[in-house]
Amino acid sequence: MVAVAVDPALRGETAKAFQQLCNWAVTSRQSALPDVIRRRAALVLLDDLGAIVAASAEPQVAASRAVALHEASSEKSATIFAAGAPRTSVEAAATANGMAVAWAELDEGYRLAPCHAGAYILPALLADMEAQGSSVADVLDVLVRGYEITGRFARAFPFATMTVHPHAAFATVGAAAGIGIARQLDVVTFTRALSGAISMTPAGPYAHAIDGALIRNAWSAAGAWLGLRSVEWARGGIGGIPETAYDVFVTCFGTDTRPQELTQGLGEQWAIADGYHKIFACCQYAHSALEASLELHQRLGSQIEAGIEQIIVETHPRGLTLTGVEPETVLAAKFSMPHALAAVAVKKTGGKDAFTNDTLADPAIADLRRKVELRPYTPLAPWPNDRPGRVTWVLKDGSRHSAECLNARGGADQPFDEATLLAKLEDNCAHIFPAMPRVLRAILAGDAEIMKRSWRDAVASMTGER
Repeated sequence: MVAVAVDPALRGETAKAFQQLCNWAVTSRQSALPDVIRRRAALVLLDDLGAIVAASAEPQVAASRAVALHEASSEKSATIFAAGAPRTSVEAAATANGMAVAWAELDEGYRLAPCHAGAYILPALLADMEAQGSSVADVLDVLVRGYEITGRFARAFPFATMTVHPHAAFATVGAAAGIGIARQLDVVTFTRALSGAISMTPAGPYAHAIDGALIRNAWSAAGAWLGLRSVEWARGGIGGIPETAYDVFVTCFGTDTRPQELTQGLGEQWAIADGYHKIFACCQYAHSALEASLELHQRLGSQIEAGIEQIIVETHPRGLTLTGVEPETVLAAKFSMPHALAAVAVKKTGGKDAFTNDTLADPAIADLRRKVELRPYTPLAPWPNDRPGRVTWVLKDGSRHSAECLNARGGADQPFDEATLLAKLEDNCAHIFPAMPRVLRAILAGDAEIMKRSWRDAVASMTGER
């Protein structure tokens, strides 16, 4: 066996930065958030809640929800966002919503590093703050600060290659950070809780997403549960140490470490401002190629009725990892560049309808998947044009047609307008919770009355209880 070399100086520097971040987490709530950041938090909230509801009817999600409800105590303090809005314990609700949050690949993500911070924070946070009777304003405040910690961790401990999936690597960080801030832990207990949660980070393989292993969708559920437990255990004196982050990520997972990312610009630069939103229901690494494909549809119109003989996709290094040609599950399809490009060619959409169980067996899509060729895009530009896609359709008449997208829409540099995201919310949740879009629109607008209401009351309004 070859042991990973430990750099004592760097380990100590990372531990010091980790402690500074914990100190900030405990004291930062004394300062108010800029309105633009509060609004960003509201967009993350509505996007991720919509994603939870959108996935709630999936059979595996429903089955896992039934297990959570069966195992829960008689406590009815938190809501599962599914038909009927069942109420259960904080732990059961956090686990059930955590299973659903990233299932449909419609949740918000972080653009500066592989990380879906909102999905890691909100399942546990919403359940806990509903039980505690916290205000809507407090939910947004804690979300911003928990997002800050989670995003900084993703930047501070980058993986050289996509080995451990970010849902596994950072879900415990987000859940513990959010709960620790919400419960106003003192700095010693917060440090103990966050480091303890980090020590329980699972080694979820990134390739599981490409292979379609549905356990990948459970990592955010497990992270929610572990984050809650880490806070309770820390209150009893059980936790990690400031060096834990280095020991887990660098020593065990082999990441780089950039301790300055944990502390530079704290309270001045907000990670949540660098999030992105999706309208395509698949891995973000495919989005630029999907944008290019839709441009080809618009440009060619009826010309493509003759049929596509080949699809050539020039993509960035992370796009080149999405290689599956015969996806066995919807998750595998969402992480398959061949499926995504074939489905958008056939269905003229990269939304939910391109990634259903029916599309896996669709003969036209299956035939095209086998005609997709992935090539590296060169030369690569720096951020924000670091995830480009160039798509060429070779038609059966021999003609070739290409389109290029340097950077898919949805990030901070070219965000979707709020009307687009609100329409997405309506599509995701109004069929189950007709009142949810109205309540979330009021939260987005910063309505003074609803911001003072308890999150519990807001949930009751969204789910139709009042």
